[in-house]
Amino acid sequence: MDPLLTSMKVAASGLGAQSERLRIVSENMANAQSTASTPGADPFQRKTITFAAELDRTSGGSFVNVSSIANDQTAFPLEYLPGHEAADENGYVRMPNVNMLIEMADMREANRGYDANLQVIKQARELISMTIDLMRST
Repeated sequence: MDPLLTSMKVAASGLGAQSERLRIVSENMANAQSTASTPGADPFQRKTITFAAELDRTSGGSFVNVSSIANDQTAFPLEYLPGHEAADENGYVRMPNVNMLIEMADMREANRGYDANLQVIKQARELISMTIDLMRST
């Protein structure tokens, strides 16, 4: 298989993985204040994403795939909100285990990874175009 096409396919798999990562981060951020509606129930639980490399023997490329999407097992922080519908007998509400600083950093990293993969595709397209132009001129 053509190395330029392989590099485009590898970068496309990276685009898909980073896109999925951005979706998970967005979901976490959107639910950062989503508490339970009854006392003692669990609030929104932060989601994490794991990637795995997969070797394609026909092209020799190593593609990235989403290995799993799981719930973060860290403890839920407690916040004193005695009037809240999910408050326990002491007035504490279990809040989601979403840290907005971590989510923002993760979003920025995913965005940079997405941009890097997009640049690879643009460069490969440009090289393919230059090759076609060279072939036409000879």
